[in-house]
Amino acid sequence: MDRLILMRHGKAERHAAQGGDFERALAERGRQDVALIASALASEGLSPDLALVSAARRTRETWEAAAGAFPGATAEVLRNLYHAEAQEVLAAVREADAPAGTVMVVGHNPGLHDLSLRLAQGGQAQGGPAEPAELAKLRSRFPTATAAVFDIDASGAPRLARVFYASEHGGHGGE
Repeated sequence: MDRLILMRHGKAERHAAQGGDFERALAERGRQDVALIASALASEGLSPDLALVSAARRTRETWEAAAGAFPGATAEVLRNLYHAEAQEVLAAVREADAPAGTVMVVGHNPGLHDLSLRLAQGGQAQGGPAEPAELAKLRSRFPTATAAVFDIDASGAPRLARVFYASEHGGHGGE
């Protein structure tokens, strides 16, 4: 794997009509924000080869809203990414065993934000320093439709390359 993108689902409805939290749908604002971030990623050449998607409705719908920007990507829906903690997300990435290319995880907070911070802070010694502004952005918040991009060097060390917020691309963002 050459690159890892951690993307939080878009803004979702507060309550599902049925099925509880797992079945909460993506709100229209969430769809718009996700499409903006997917377009921004693609325009920067940051398209995934493989997307690992939480099985929750809002994350599946996030991938559906993003997939058009990534025509060459394949997706795997994984139940164990639903509200996964940082180490569980990392384990899913490692189990995917993508030898080259870009892996994207579409999931939930707090796991994605925690993993992003761990990778950004723990991986910097080997992977090289992150841009201070990008690291500061990542530390401050990880709202819906955010994507954190990590370059992975030959030794497997991550380096925070960029953080994409919907609000910086004409969207709403938010929690």
